[in-house]
Amino acid sequence: MTHTSEYGAFILRLALGAMYLAHGLLKVFVFTLPGTAGFFAAQGFPAWTAYVVVAAELLAGIALIVGFQVRLVALAGLPILFGALAVHLPNGWVFSAANGGWEYPGFLIVASIVQALIGAGAYAFSPAWTGLRPLQA
Repeated sequence: MTHTSEYGAFILRLALGAMYLAHGLLKVFVFTLPGTAGFFAAQGFPAWTAYVVVAAELLAGIALIVGFQVRLVALAGLPILFGALAVHLPNGWVFSAANGGWEYPGFLIVASIVQALIGAGAYAFSPAWTGLRPLQA
């Protein structure tokens, strides 16, 4: 019997990793680090936290994509996502609304919790760094 749940966890892991990586790179190359710090300050966060968030997003993205400490990384990213939720909550439901709505960060919170619960799935680095862990039949 084929266990497709391992592939499902793998696909979710890649999607979450790509999302973190894309958002971190967006803050670096489009908004710029000083611009991101200014936005964070305008939202009531200390400006320096922008640099921590960008580093965390980039590292989380890479860790999730390669499958390193997936449960821990998925949980560690939750404060960032809750911060995004707090920023977008007053804007309403639809993320395409002015300044973005809250459903996207809300969904990412749920997806991260699911990833933490189900684990890395197929093709993840093992905790002992013994290489890629192939799908077990």
